[in-house]
Amino acid sequence: MADPGAVLDDLLSEGEELDGLVAGLPPEAWATPTPAPRWTIAHQIAHLAWTDEQAVLSATDPEAFTRQAAQALDAPDTFVDDAAERGAARPPAALLEHWREGRAAVQQALAGQPAGARLPWFGPPMSVASMATGRLMETWAHGQDVADALGVQRTPTARLRHVARIGVRARDFAYLARGLPAPGEGFRVELTGPDGEMWEFGPPDAAQRVTGPALDFCLLVTQRAHRGDLAVRAEGPDADRWLDIAQSFAGPPGPGRAPSGGAA
Repeated sequence: MADPGAVLDDLLSEGEELDGLVAGLPPEAWATPTPAPRWTIAHQIAHLAWTDEQAVLSATDPEAFTRQAAQALDAPDTFVDDAAERGAARPPAALLEHWREGRAAVQQALAGQPAGARLPWFGPPMSVASMATGRLMETWAHGQDVADALGVQRTPTARLRHVARIGVRARDFAYLARGLPAPGEGFRVELTGPDGEMWEFGPPDAAQRVTGPALDFCLLVTQRAHRGDLAVRAEGPDADRWLDIAQSFAGPPGPGRAPSGGAA
């Protein structure tokens, strides 16, 4: 992950895939509700545009980002929704163009960072590669909300490896976000990728482990599906507890999704 070039390429592809889902929608379709309470397709794209803006600010003016993030975190329960609401008020064509411009700006800002740069964020500071991975994770996760709203079944790709990786690396943050102590030992995570390849994270001899399809694990850590609807399994009490609280995104804990058939 030291070289961000590969993940930036995958971030570009992930954005283009989601762009393809929304670019041809009639204006009224942007008001289609998504699984996120009170969020339409427009809110999903507006959120991505806003977080892209924050990533560019972090890369180009870290002091200004830090000040702005401190103000936002003074209202942790509302600042994300407020930003999405403002963006969703734009006409769909303008919002789409704004998002496209932001995606291009992220590529330029991150590709221009010096080796070893650490960028501030709403959680712990990130390397350039990790910041790009975070942008890909968010694009994929909110793209899942859009796909679900449109009734589109997306084909999983190898880009999910980035989402899985950040989900594993964010393990301890999930505990921190809830004021809980993180386990002292590492977990072994073994996931089956879309092409059948095994993706392995953590010490091979770990006493506790998580296994399952990579897609299901990514849906879990991005809180896009309820654990009970997914084929992700834990061995060990701490690993089992982690699957109940896992989150790959910065910020306060999310409410997650209800089981199939229930209210989101």
